[in-house]
Amino acid sequence: MHWARFRRGDHVGYGQLEGDSLKVYSGDIFDGASPTGQTVKAAEVELMTPCDPSKMICLWNNFHALAAKLEVAEPPEPLWFLKAPSAFTAGGTTIRRPGSYDGPVVYEGELGIVIGKECRGISEDQAAEHIFGYTCVNDVTAAKIIQKDPTFAQWARAKSYDGFGAFGPMIATDLDPMTLSIRTVLNGDERQNYPVADMIFPPHRLVSLLSHDMTLLPGDVIACGTSIGVGSMKQPKNEVSIVIDGIGALINTYLNE
Repeated sequence: MHWARFRRGDHVGYGQLEGDSLKVYSGDIFDGASPTGQTVKAAEVELMTPCDPSKMICLWNNFHALAAKLEVAEPPEPLWFLKAPSAFTAGGTTIRRPGSYDGPVVYEGELGIVIGKECRGISEDQAAEHIFGYTCVNDVTAAKIIQKDPTFAQWARAKSYDGFGAFGPMIATDLDPMTLSIRTVLNGDERQNYPVADMIFPPHRLVSLLSHDMTLLPGDVIACGTSIGVGSMKQPKNEVSIVIDGIGALINTYLNE
């Protein structure tokens, strides 16, 4: 199943994608939504972020290949930071360079885990029943900010500018995440293509470990980290696509202005 959240006029609701139409549901998809019997054309509504997370938890150094390339040790536990909810944006939107920043802005194509059921301190074997599905994430980053102050690494600031938390367009359910690959295409050129199977902390283990650090709520998104191929968006106008077969393509425009 592929779930979307959409706006039509003043109404915001959920729909299940069937071809080029959305089968409309009432209620919350994380709490027993039911079909209304209505359908709408996907092209005739505004697709929003597919859920409204209380937080996005983002991983650093979670792929064997990237750790090897950077010549850094693989971490014994997940290394994570939080991205501000005000950074969240949907596919199809335009992301703009922050007015207060003049350094490189980079794309990071990632798999996003969407939590479906509140969890706290769960085991890896229990994780599957708490995962609703998976989505595409572009963890946009103002790279120069991170180490700007030598006394304090500013991960949250570098990654929380407006629009820097793009995700969607759908949440796909009933997938085996270990079979997926993430591709990033910048201005028509493929820049990333890497498998989920290379993760140091794969999805089910990641959900379990993070649930021991904090309570995960329905709709929360875990951005699983990225791998080799991260780069700057240098053109005045850039189209960046995060593509995961089985989920879809998250496409945004980034403007250097």
